[in-house]
Amino acid sequence: MKIVSIAWSKSKGTRKACVDEALLIKEHGIDGDAHAGAWHRQVSFLAAESIEAAQKRGFQVTFGDFAENVATEGIDWPKLPVGVRVKLGDSALVEVTQIGKECHKKCAIYYQTGDCIMPREGVFARVLEGGIIRCGDAVVVEGA
Repeated sequence: MKIVSIAWSKSKGTRKACVDEALLIKEHGIDGDAHAGAWHRQVSFLAAESIEAAQKRGFQVTFGDFAENVATEGIDWPKLPVGVRVKLGDSALVEVTQIGKECHKKCAIYYQTGDCIMPREGVFARVLEGGIIRCGDAVVVEGA
């Protein structure tokens, strides 16, 4: 299990730009990201396999397009229970706080494709321990 993409944006409801690394700040989220802050959805996760499945269905999408912060390989995020802790890289630690979400306003990807997988397959977490995360870093689900 590993990180395959890291993305952030200055505005909500938009695609996120991919970066090679990012700073996770304790009880805040990714430094500079619009979704970071003092709440329960500081960082968002999506399986790379979900993005690849959307591509196979003909959607012209890539990493960051679903406004996910971190895309991973080898984790079925929606099957993790709320409260599970996940270590990212050498020092960052997050706790899953929400599975899926309700979209109150349609995002850019919905208008492009007619669908968005984030409400069904996205997972949100709060940052318990900060640190630098990088593409290629290991992801470890604690207790799994």
